[in-house]
Amino acid sequence: MNFDEYQKESRKTALYNEKRFKVYYPVLGLVGETGEVAGKIKKIIRDDNGNISEAKRLELAKELGDVLWYLSQIVTDLGFSFNEIAEINIKKIFSRKKRGKIKGSGDNR
Repeated sequence: MNFDEYQKESRKTALYNEKRFKVYYPVLGLVGETGEVAGKIKKIIRDDNGNISEAKRLELAKELGDVLWYLSQIVTDLGFSFNEIAEINIKKIFSRKKRGKIKGSGDNR
């Protein structure tokens, strides 16, 4: 499956009110799921000395799938495809590399 197929298929499971809560609902979901990934990593550091077991790796994969789902809905709600987002990002980061601006901060460096 490629990302555009995933985007189309995942949309079939979006149950939020797409007109009223377009973008907002999935952004909040993305933040929550990203926090769950971070929480699992924090516990791996605390409880397992940073060693990721196969079971924990699979748990992380499931949470990352949830991150992907919410990201897909945001991309769709904004009227983009994953391919378009990927192209925009690659152009941006290679422009930064060409100009020696990979390091640093700020959106428009």
